[in-house]
Formats: sequence, C-alpha cells, structure tokens
Amino acid sequence: MTQNKIPHRLFVTGTNTEIGKSVVSAMLMAGLRGKYWKPVQSGLEEMTDTEWVRERTGLPESRFLPETYRLQRAVSPHASAASEGIRIELEAFGIPETDPSEYLIVEGAGGIMVPLNERHFMLDLMKKIAFPMLLVASSALGTINHTLLSLEQLRRHNLEIFGVVMSGPRNPGNRKAIEHYGKVKVLAEIEPLPVIDPQILREEFERYFA
Repeated sequence: MTQNKIPHRLFVTGTNTEIGKSVVSAMLMAGLRGKYWKPVQSGLEEMTDTEWVRERTGLPESRFLPETYRLQRAVSPHASAASEGIRIELEAFGIPETDPSEYLIVEGAGGIMVPLNERHFMLDLMKKIAFPMLLVASSALGTINHTLLSLEQLRRHNLEIFGVVMSGPRNPGNRKAIEHYGKVKVLAEIEPLPVIDPQILREEFERYFA
C-alpha cells in the first residue's frame, strides 16, 4: 500500500474504548500532516484526545479542529451529556471545511455502538459523516469475535471499510483469522511503543502505511 491510497477523509473507530485509536490517529497525523477532528470528547479532567495527539505529534494547533461536544465525565457520551443536562444532537455535527487536498482524520469515541443519546449511536454519526472507516482492534484473545461483529455492523450500514489495524503484541493466528473471515486487510500490527513522540510516530507511519 502506498501513501496516496490512503483516503483523504478517514474515520478511525475501534472495537472498544482504550483500544489504541488515538495512537493510530497520531501516527496518521504525523505521517500525513493533515487535520484532526474529535467530534465528541468525553472526559476533560485529564488530557483530551485532541491535546494528546497534538502533544505527541508536535504539530501546530491550527491542525486540530474543535470538538462539537466537550463533556466533563470520562464515561459513555450519552451518560456524560445527561449528567450535564445536555442532549447530544446528531444535527449539531457538521463536517469541518478543509482543503480537499488535505487529509482529515476523524477519531470516534469508544466503539461503534456507543450511545450518543436515547436513540442515536456512534454508528449514526459515522453514517452522517460517511467517511471510509479504519477499525482499530486488539490483537489479544477475543478479538476475532469483536472484530468480525464490528465489521459486520459497518457493512450492514454500507460504510466503506479501509482496513483494520491490530493493536498489541503480534498474534499471527488472530490476524489470519480476521483477514480470512472478515474479508478485510489488516494494514498494520502496532505493538506497544516504549516512547510515543513525533519521530517514532513518523517511523511507524512509514513502516506500516507508506
């Protein structure tokens, strides 16, 4: 795969929360030097995902677009919003205007079926945005089931799947099973990084994506 095959608009989702979406997003940002957008941020007490990706990539603030919703509690978006008396409205999300020649990396919150409100899920936001999907999955035991279910849900709703990234220690058996049964390409197997800084991120991007 060559760099020019990476879609200029890409939505990074995962089979679960804390699966490595931000690391993958940072890697793409470091390599592509595009724009980053996190539509929904749950949790403001510590560093937000936007702040984390900006710090790790060393890219200027102008490359990071403001979140549509910034919610205090680090829980599911629907619960975090409710605790503040807010209802997340699907109509509030508008795709940021960017130069068509630039890459726009969008990072979701949690997994595909994370609720946004009493009737909409992260899946509904993905359908509204309608970018190709990059699914981040664990490499560990249980990932085959989680990944295949996620792929099935994306396909059921006619979302284009760019590929899968596996996060964690290499597991050739799980990779082979996901590619075979999921009929998808595993683009990268990202093992735990001892250091995450601009140089390492660029090197990892070159290794897997360029």
